[in-house]
Amino acid sequence: MPAYLDHAATTSLAPEALAALTRELSRTGNPSSLHGSGRRARRAVEDAREALAASAGAHPSEVIFTSGGTEADNLAVKGLYWSRHAEDPKRTRILCSAVEHHAVLDTVEWLERHEGADVRWLPVDADGVLDMAVLESELSRDPESIALVTVMWANNEVGTIQPIAEIVGLAHRAGVPVHSDAVQAFGSVPVDFRATGLDAMSVSGHKIGGPVGVGALILGRAVKLTPVQHGGGQERDVRSGTLDTPSIAAFAAAAEAAAARLPEESVRIAALRDRLIDGVRGAVPGAVLRGAPAAGRLPGNAHFTFPGCEGDSLLFLLDLAGVESSTGSACTAGVPRPSHVLLAMGLDEETARGAQRFTLGHSSTEADVDALLAALPGAWARARQAGMAGHESTIQTAGTVARQASGRG
Repeated sequence: MPAYLDHAATTSLAPEALAALTRELSRTGNPSSLHGSGRRARRAVEDAREALAASAGAHPSEVIFTSGGTEADNLAVKGLYWSRHAEDPKRTRILCSAVEHHAVLDTVEWLERHEGADVRWLPVDADGVLDMAVLESELSRDPESIALVTVMWANNEVGTIQPIAEIVGLAHRAGVPVHSDAVQAFGSVPVDFRATGLDAMSVSGHKIGGPVGVGALILGRAVKLTPVQHGGGQERDVRSGTLDTPSIAAFAAAAEAAAARLPEESVRIAALRDRLIDGVRGAVPGAVLRGAPAAGRLPGNAHFTFPGCEGDSLLFLLDLAGVESSTGSACTAGVPRPSHVLLAMGLDEETARGAQRFTLGHSSTEADVDALLAALPGAWARARQAGMAGHESTIQTAGTVARQASGRG
C-alpha cells in the first residue's frame, strides 16, 4: 500500500460512515414522500441533520444539505450577494481574502464579471494570515455598500487558520454578514458556528471520512439567501432537489465520529506532522515550511517549497516511490501555474512552483511518515536534475523523469 499523504484532497471512508451508507443504501424511500418508506427516510435525514448540527455548533434548522463544499460555497456567496443587492442596490462590494479555495475565488470573480460586483481582495501576510487592518479599513469605508465578507476558516494549501471570530466581530459591527469556507477546518480543529457568530459556513463530507458528493451550508436562521437552483423547495426553499439519504446519513456519522475523537486525534496527528516537518528539514537542505507556525495551522498540514525543482516532478517521483502527495497548485491544459495562495503570501513564481503539500488524516501512521522520509532525498535529487521546466509542460517533464528513474522508456 502506498503512503497516502493527501488527506486534504480526500480522506478514506470512516467505518461509521461506511456502516451508515450501506444501511441506507439497502433501503428505499424519498424523504419528501408521505408514505411509510418516505417517512423512514425523512427520519434518517433529520437524525443526520441533528448529529451534523451538534458537531458544527449549530441548530438543526441551520443545516442545509448540498452536494459538497463547492455547491455550499456557491450558494452562500451568490445567494448572499443577490439577496443583499436586491434589498439595497448600493450593496455591490464583496470583501474576499486573496487565498480562498477556487470554489469561492471563482464564484466571486464570476459575480464581478457578470453581476456587477465590486471586489476587494484582502491581502495576507507571509504566513497566510489575513491583514486585519486592511479588513477594518475596508469595513469602515462606506459599509452600506458591502454585500458580504468571505474568508476561509483554514487554508487548503498551507493550513493557516484565520481568526474567524475576530473577523465576524469587525464585520457585524459594520452590519455586514460573513461567510466562511470551513471545509478544511471541520473535523480537524474545533469548529463552532454559533460561537463565532458566522452567518454562513460551508462544510464537506469527504474531507472528514464521509462519502464524496455530500456537504452542507450552515446558514443562520435569520439570514436571507437567494436560491441558486429552483425546484421542489427542499431545505428551507434554499436548496431544492431530492435529498441523498444514504450520503447524508454517512456524512453525519463521519462528523459525529470526528467530533468525538477530535481532542486525542488532533494531538496524535499534530505529533506526526511535527515529526514529518523535522524529518523533511533534515533530509532536504533549503526546504522551507510555508504557512503559520504549529499553533496557527491545521494539525495535519505540512506544506513545503523545495529549491531548484518543479513540484510536479517531485510529486511524480514520490508517487513512483510509493508516497502520494500534492503540489497544491493548479495546472490547466498542461501549463503549470504557481499557487495563487503562495503568490499572495509574497513568494516569487519560481519558488512557488517548487511546492509540495503533505497532509495527514485519521488513517495516517508513523509508517507513512517513515516512507516519505526514506523516499524524499532521492526523489528531490532526481527532481533537481530535471530542473525548472520553464514554460514546458511540467507533467510531461515529470513523466519523463519518472520513466527514466524506473528504467522505462
